[in-house]
Amino acid sequence: MTLADAVAHLSPERWEKANRLLIRKALAEFAHERLITPEATADGTFEVRSDDGLTRYGFTADRRALDHWQVDAGSITRQRDGVDLPLAALDFFIELKQTLGLSDEILPVYLEEISSTLSGTCFKLTKPQIPVAELVKSGFQEIETGMTEGHPCFVANNGRLGFGVHEYLSYAPETASPVRLVWLAAHRSRAAFTAGVGIDYESFVRDELGAETVERFDRELTDRGLDPADYLLIPVHPWQWWNKLTVTFAAEVARGHLVCLGEGDDEYLAQQSIRTFFNSSHPEKHYVKTALSVLNMGFMRGLSAAYMEATPAINDWLAGVIDNDPVLKSAGLSIIRERAAVGYRHLEYEQATDRYSAYRKMLAALWRESPVSSLRDGESLATMASLVHVDHEGASFAGALIEQSGLAPTEWLRRYLKAYYTPLLHSFYAYDLVYMPHGENVILVLKDGAVERAIYKDIAEEIAVMDPDAVLPPTVERLRVEVPEDKKLLSIFTDVFDCFFRFLAANLATEGILAEDDFWRTVAEVTRDYQHSVPELADKFEQYDMFAPEFALSCLNRLQLRNNKQMVDLADPAGALQLIGNLENPLAGL
Repeated sequence: MTLADAVAHLSPERWEKANRLLIRKALAEFAHERLITPEATADGTFEVRSDDGLTRYGFTADRRALDHWQVDAGSITRQRDGVDLPLAALDFFIELKQTLGLSDEILPVYLEEISSTLSGTCFKLTKPQIPVAELVKSGFQEIETGMTEGHPCFVANNGRLGFGVHEYLSYAPETASPVRLVWLAAHRSRAAFTAGVGIDYESFVRDELGAETVERFDRELTDRGLDPADYLLIPVHPWQWWNKLTVTFAAEVARGHLVCLGEGDDEYLAQQSIRTFFNSSHPEKHYVKTALSVLNMGFMRGLSAAYMEATPAINDWLAGVIDNDPVLKSAGLSIIRERAAVGYRHLEYEQATDRYSAYRKMLAALWRESPVSSLRDGESLATMASLVHVDHEGASFAGALIEQSGLAPTEWLRRYLKAYYTPLLHSFYAYDLVYMPHGENVILVLKDGAVERAIYKDIAEEIAVMDPDAVLPPTVERLRVEVPEDKKLLSIFTDVFDCFFRFLAANLATEGILAEDDFWRTVAEVTRDYQHSVPELADKFEQYDMFAPEFALSCLNRLQLRNNKQMVDLADPAGALQLIGNLENPLAGL
């Protein structure tokens, strides 16, 4: 590849389209979060004005449930002093800097994240445009790499600050470039391996890497006069090795605490979460999640060595809860467990930082089960994020699945809700247990287009128990969080209703597949079906009312606009919420 080839995707036409799509999303989500207040005009359109009032953005939009703004990208215009101007996302944020609350410190970094997001969109626009009717028949990884949008709420959702364009082309999930992981030997005096019940280090590593690779790595250590028994193997993202560990951990390399063994033999594909890899050489083998010190969507995407120690035990605990609960079992719920983890502690950086520092999250990894081996005849997999994917013709992946299934849209929706949503309700009401159940953290098992069951993932870092009196094993104790009573149900209202169902319902309504009223009526019916099935929890249903008239609007973009390097104080996640007024609950009165 030549220097110029690396930016071949950045053409004027693609840049114009990417800017239009991003400004559409910004208008829609900022209006939803009440950062901007579009004014209705006499001709039935809406307008938003810049801070100085001189630049006008005009557009048409449908208003839907949950104060969702379905903005027509093609309708957006930008005028200053009556003169038409091209749409330019960077100008948009500068013109509305005060309205959006962007500080002088945050603005340039946020603009860099926007630039990166736009560049990623331009690359996606170079790919063959696969209609959703074809994509639904594709394999798991073709669907994973075929997504054209990141998180549906966040406007700057593909920042990936730290990647150069050559690294973007090598490691971004949408490029579908095969990756070989770098393997380090880490001295046991500073590294720890933990695993689930029944797993020992030697057998596990040999199964993952293959006997030949393990022997090659052992020889590498022996040739240096080192004893392989003194070391643990750690998989590392290539970017992390080249850009962080070789410099920031230079002392560890120089002293022989870390030894670079080279690449493994298996090829992997980056997933939507960017630092998790699917083994494409052996799909039945574990995913590998690595530390990646890249800024993306409000966080440095590191992995904590300290957190890794309890990860397998937490996964085993949750798997036991599911196995022993008839409601969760009957819904078909499963998790892909994080079975083993390894972390390296840099003692000097630990002395210099607190436990939330990015310097403590530079070298760790975990292995997560693959869902492939759990499939039965005729079943296939798709990330739940795919349901809100819309192709170049405006058709949704969810709509194509409904078509493929031959089911009535409400019946298709009911099956999906029973697989995905009912377990979330039961976990909340029976165990005070909550997940981060967004589209990228859920894998759907499909058969003939219909959802058979759901698989939750990203367990140890994302789940929490909100009951202060819950009896938890010592290794699981860190899951306990204090959340004010009036905010507990936001784990469903915000994470499921506002951040996922809002988009799914709007897309299906726009396509004329399923009216919004029918969508939310089906959600209400599934909610009541669940409640009737466990009458012993009636008091909890009354205490935390899924049919309340309204719930607090929790704003994600406001978090990122306020501090895009550390959106949430990890010591007090509930205290970091940006709650701005209320949303009408679409289940109220149903």
